[in-house]
Amino acid sequence: MPEPLTTADTVLTGVRIRTLDPGRPWASAVAVKDGVIIAVGEHADVRDWRGSRTTVLDLGGAALVPGLTDGHLHPVMGVEMASGIDLSGCRDLDALRATLAGAARSAARGEWVTGWNLDHNTFGGRPITRAAIDDVLDGVPAFLRLYDGHSALVSAGALAIAGVEGPRGFAQRAAVVCDEQGSPTGYLLEHAAVDLVAAFVPRPEAAERRSRLLAVLSGMAAAGLTGGHVMDLQGDDALELLAGVEEEGELPLRLRLAPWCMPGADEAELDRLIALQGRAGRHWQVGGVKFFIDGTVEGGTAWLEHPDCHGEGADAFWPDPRDFSRAVHHLARAGVPTATHAIGDAGVRHVLDTVEALGPYPPGAARPRHRIEHIETLPAEQVARFAPLGVVASMQPTHTAYTRADHTDEWSRRLGDERADRAWRCRDLRNSGATLVLGSDWPIAHFDPRAIMAAARLRRPPGEHDTPPVQPAQALTGLMALEGYTSHAALAAGEEALTGRIAPGYRADLTALGLDPVAAPADEAAAAPVRLTMVGGHVAYRGPDVG
Repeated sequence: MPEPLTTADTVLTGVRIRTLDPGRPWASAVAVKDGVIIAVGEHADVRDWRGSRTTVLDLGGAALVPGLTDGHLHPVMGVEMASGIDLSGCRDLDALRATLAGAARSAARGEWVTGWNLDHNTFGGRPITRAAIDDVLDGVPAFLRLYDGHSALVSAGALAIAGVEGPRGFAQRAAVVCDEQGSPTGYLLEHAAVDLVAAFVPRPEAAERRSRLLAVLSGMAAAGLTGGHVMDLQGDDALELLAGVEEEGELPLRLRLAPWCMPGADEAELDRLIALQGRAGRHWQVGGVKFFIDGTVEGGTAWLEHPDCHGEGADAFWPDPRDFSRAVHHLARAGVPTATHAIGDAGVRHVLDTVEALGPYPPGAARPRHRIEHIETLPAEQVARFAPLGVVASMQPTHTAYTRADHTDEWSRRLGDERADRAWRCRDLRNSGATLVLGSDWPIAHFDPRAIMAAARLRRPPGEHDTPPVQPAQALTGLMALEGYTSHAALAAGEEALTGRIAPGYRADLTALGLDPVAAPADEAAAAPVRLTMVGGHVAYRGPDVG
């Protein structure tokens, strides 16, 4: 019997609650007040919790789990990245050219053709170059982001507007790819090069971006998410956009944001990032700093122990990786946690070396949690280092959809069979004792947590029964997948005393699904209806069958 308590604001009943609380793993009712869980019990206890103003929601047999938190996403930056035409359906060059030709014919004078989610595999192993698209655009400027978020293909018209006529030098690993004559091919690698042209693409007004952001976050809540670890704070008005949404209502998700630290950052910039920590609204806060130690396999910018099949991948994103390590140490001494994008094996090794070099902390000093994001190819000797060092592994199971089990995709061909066989070692990391948080990297992949948890169990897209799984030995159990969105997400953020389980005193961040995401077959769980999401006691999404 739960301890006596004050009258609840909201009671959820008619549920099978998987609490992830070792002291009480199962329940059938929960009471919430002032944004916090105040009691967990059974249906018979509801009469002791309710008062004249208590809202009682019967969820009709739904499975209730701790609120699902996406461990890596970009909702604010993604509102602009995911604009224009979704090019994911263009499986070959003919389809891409036809799509762009139609968009160019429809474009008004002065308009750009923009697109996103363009797959490297669309080019069938051929060079990514504007020569493949310029003729169908008929002079209309075009800016097309590739799916990795680290590269873009732009047209001759776009290059002319931006004044990009040849190679450029950058403080970070980036390139305006040029032909033998020194003319830009239209292929831009990494953020600094992409931004040369992106800065000239017409940008929506703040009110429209705020509206789009709210729509994206509402869609995420409707898919079952209650929170997200936002791996950027890009844009000169990102915090103002979030504050603007909260002036008009509630954010549908609880967001934890990590601003970027890029090569060239001096001590003053590091201190500015430290000063940003703790800035917060009701449902958002700045917590941590995001680094990049490399780029992507497909772009040839992942940092590898040995070059890829094109002779690329031998360099870090930071021209001198020791500067990266010094920056991480400066932040760590100030108690700031870091998250580092590291895809290649050399990149992962260097981040682990950097954390190891921090050594023991003085007695009583807070030790921030450090994370590595993506970890796409990993040798066994590095797998074993995560848990002893306390480094969190942050991975995105649906990114395996960009590869193929037979290694005929661009990612696998670049790495070769041996390194492709080490793809996304989720199960090995979990079995080693590491904390493993899961996420989408939206807009790089779709944000639906049901599909991502299912993909973590299947190692293929849910519903695609004929698609061979990629490294099936790395499949997670249903419980491991759920923990990646709940208890391990809480550990990754250092919030395990606040969230990640359903227990008195924890945040009332809750997700109700039509099927148990652990016990139901993965393909079925991916399509389970979302009955309700609650963030801080506020109902962010209510399904049509919830009274």
